[in-house]
Amino acid sequence: MENFVVSARKYRPKGFEEVVGQAHITTTLQNAIENDHLAQALLFCGPRGVGKTTCARIVAKMINDAEGEDAIDLSLNIFELDAASNNSVDDIRNLIDQVRYPPQSGKYKIYIIDEVHMLSQQAFNAFLKTLEEPPSYAIFILATTEKHKVLPTILSRCQIYDFNRIQVADIANHLLKIAETEKIKTEEEALHLIAQKSDGALRDALSLFDLIVTFSSEAAVTYADTVSNLHILDYDVYFKLIGYFVEKNQSEALLLFDEILKNGFDGHEFIVGLANHFRNLMMCKDKATTQLLDVPSSVQTKYAEQANNCSLSFLMNGLNLLSRYDFEYKSRKNQRLHVEIALMKLTHLNALINVAQLEASTEKK
Repeated sequence: MENFVVSARKYRPKGFEEVVGQAHITTTLQNAIENDHLAQALLFCGPRGVGKTTCARIVAKMINDAEGEDAIDLSLNIFELDAASNNSVDDIRNLIDQVRYPPQSGKYKIYIIDEVHMLSQQAFNAFLKTLEEPPSYAIFILATTEKHKVLPTILSRCQIYDFNRIQVADIANHLLKIAETEKIKTEEEALHLIAQKSDGALRDALSLFDLIVTFSSEAAVTYADTVSNLHILDYDVYFKLIGYFVEKNQSEALLLFDEILKNGFDGHEFIVGLANHFRNLMMCKDKATTQLLDVPSSVQTKYAEQANNCSLSFLMNGLNLLSRYDFEYKSRKNQRLHVEIALMKLTHLNALINVAQLEASTEKK
């Protein structure tokens, strides 16, 4: 049996052109290297799984022109330190001792320190002088997910690069390219769902993608398999509920919620998902805000159709009600009843709005 390599490692970018969703970072770094304007201390900060360490490795290879057979020799000039487990003063002193010796081959020695915010106060202080005035052949690249924990004295000595969360569309497109390379059948809705679940982290998306491929016996990524494996409520559940609210069908709405609970879903997640559905419908009421929906085009069409059947006052009042019930959920002893009351109110919301409008018109007359 061949050794399986996870997609996050197998498809790790080898050049800036392969990095997803960080054009502002890669363009700046590439121009700095080409024009010889690269600072000697860089700080890469941003959420997990967005390419900080990957970009650090690409920079390390580019500045030493590490290609082909030379890459093996020049890789000895790249030192990686995990500050989460090497956070003492002695670890930093050992690193400073290494910095004193120039590279045997190549132009630079590159030190990549991951999770730099985990260094102790004493380790930071020991590192300050070397970071401010390193030898001409040494470049430090620090990476962190928690910039606010890094000492201001360290920040002031570094050129700071802020990495963004990767957009859902960019992640979905990248997954599609990998699927085409691996000859895996996919569905657009499934890739979008994986991208949404990853919360802007490409590494998380690739891990979920591998999971769904392994789950399917036919090595395919389908929407049904993705919903089942990731334990996510289907879009159709919320579309059905809105239909029941419009039809004032209280019993069907409550029975559907009972089915959701029996399938093991959490009541709080259900309320949050329903509020998000109301929000998406409200975005569809205006063509200008339709682009704010992070859903596939087929699902976007369904939202547009359902939004036409709902008044703006119904959506705004429903969203306001769900926000309040979301806030109060954890403090309630009978949480199921709490959600059921919300569903009953939403079922009769249109009737209440009509009564209020009738009373308002009567008062005017």
